[in-house]
Amino acid sequence: MSRFIQLHTLISYPPSNLNRDDLGRPKTAIMGGVERLRVSSQSLKRAWRTSDVFAEKLASKVGRNDGKLGTRTKLLGVRAYEQFKAAGFNDKLADDSANKIAAVYGALKKEKDKPYEIEQLVHVSAEELATLDRLIATLCAEKRAPQDDELDALLHRQHAIDIAMFGRMLASKTEHNTEAAVQVAHALGIHASTLDDDYFTAVDDLNLNDPGAAHIGESPFAAAVFYQYICINRELLLQNLGGDQQRVNEAVQALIESALTVAPGGKQNSYGSRAYAHYALLERGNRQPRSLSLAFLKPLSGSNYAADGIAALVQLRDNMDKVYGPCSDAHRELNVLSGAGSLQALLDFAAE
Repeated sequence: MSRFIQLHTLISYPPSNLNRDDLGRPKTAIMGGVERLRVSSQSLKRAWRTSDVFAEKLASKVGRNDGKLGTRTKLLGVRAYEQFKAAGFNDKLADDSANKIAAVYGALKKEKDKPYEIEQLVHVSAEELATLDRLIATLCAEKRAPQDDELDALLHRQHAIDIAMFGRMLASKTEHNTEAAVQVAHALGIHASTLDDDYFTAVDDLNLNDPGAAHIGESPFAAAVFYQYICINRELLLQNLGGDQQRVNEAVQALIESALTVAPGGKQNSYGSRAYAHYALLERGNRQPRSLSLAFLKPLSGSNYAADGIAALVQLRDNMDKVYGPCSDAHRELNVLSGAGSLQALLDFAAE
């Protein structure tokens, strides 16, 4: 079994704003002396993990995820407090109990308007969420606060696929941390891009006396072909999933299909910029992984970014193999422009 699986993709997005910065403009990065469009790894992972594709690939025969996916939240303490109050707890008992439960998952927020929330999102498995719900039900039935041993049992060994892939960090409960088996690079434009502003107006349908605009605004956007890189440590993924090889194959295939077909959701209603990857290179092997972003350190120019990007990527891969020796044991490709390869062939190859 190969230790590493690497996925290199090229995907073209038309005018869009997939991932915004603090000013609402598309995220960018400077590389090769020019400004490129960028989509953060956090945005990509969120889009894939919560997609219908991901859920469907991991669905059980009865149509549920069968405990395979976790939940990211700050609100477990709020969840507990609401149920305690509904069960008739007095204010002090409900407050103390909810705070003790929330503190298991992280440091409590100091803001008075957000009681029982924690500072950082915590990723809990379906099994751990069920453990919490059982404890809350017990406390509600017995009208009492949680005991220390009950609180200690809320986090335990779990095998949620998304936690196994993307990891989790608990500052005060490090024994329950999970090292991510999947590394996702920020998607980066392979050429220079210029941010534009869409000046738009909206008309009030009920205002028949004034033909002018009822609202005027600007919406920033840009377009690019992106290079996207994912590295999967299959050995670590197998360890994180308790040695369950079937779950490893399910996880890898779900991630690959999502990465090829699921776009970030930013401003999709305004731009309809959904796209599939037009090129994918999937590699298996045991050598130290490497990104192929060097192929685009010099920004592409010209007018055929889609085809030129494929040529640059393949050329760099071949040159690296010449210099370092084969960097992977085997690979498969998908090329929409030439009609070569298929999604199913890639998925089958990844699971071999």
